[in-house]
Amino acid sequence: MQPVSITSNISVERVSVIADGRKTTDLLAVEEPLEIRIGFPDGTHAAVSITMRTPGDDAELAAGFLFTEGILSSADQIKVIKHCGLKTAKGVGTVARGAARHSNTIRVDLNQGVEVDLDRLKRNFYTTSSCGVCGKSSIEALRTGISAAISDIVPQISPAIIHSLPERLQASQNVFEKTGGLHASALFDANGEMIIIREDVGRHNALDKLIGAKFLAAEAPLAGKILLLSGRISFELVQKALMAGIPIIAGIGAPSSLAVELAKEYRMTLLGFVRGGRFNIYSGESVLP
Repeated sequence: MQPVSITSNISVERVSVIADGRKTTDLLAVEEPLEIRIGFPDGTHAAVSITMRTPGDDAELAAGFLFTEGILSSADQIKVIKHCGLKTAKGVGTVARGAARHSNTIRVDLNQGVEVDLDRLKRNFYTTSSCGVCGKSSIEALRTGISAAISDIVPQISPAIIHSLPERLQASQNVFEKTGGLHASALFDANGEMIIIREDVGRHNALDKLIGAKFLAAEAPLAGKILLLSGRISFELVQKALMAGIPIIAGIGAPSSLAVELAKEYRMTLLGFVRGGRFNIYSGESVLP
């Protein structure tokens, strides 16, 4: 099986104050479209989303997207996840021998008896790497389906642990170190130990891949965990974390006003500008003073 290519060399002309016009190559993160489809037990199927993503972990991305958008609630609802048109597939928790991963269409086939809210699929789920909210009919549509409540038992995290997270994230961002072109989402336990990290050109895709991995492993909701985001914190990222039951979100960048509003509404802890030995607490009391 050929490995998925997530970087690509491209010829560039580098300009600097020292030397102009030097021919060289640059390593870029690969960005390709992925169409996510749902396969129904009667043999029919329907497209539900198109997203620009970095190839790899496509099954996790599809599962995470459907879970965080409230379409699926359990990994047991999934029969198999496979790239359309290919003879091999990725099943829940397993990878078929020789499975190819170069298709840009992936299908999530449902088990018998599983019903989904088709009206929800009509809300125009179309996302891009630059704006995860593109195509949503309204902010109200984003709020629809949020039923997960953050557990009342929220861990107390010391500032020292929060301060240590960016360095641990950076040490694990292998592709970002080479390209500088990927977002990352990382999950930590209450002691600051990294559990899982996922990277993608789309910040919302990186989070869907992370949550999807835990969803397929039947490990959601993710109570007592810390989510660290490599960039700014948008409303949609808070919504996805809420659906996964993550009580603490920290971001290297700033949160939006709607992200803070949503975090406060559901008693989530939201930390921004976590870098350089400082951070701001915008919501919640999980961090000790």
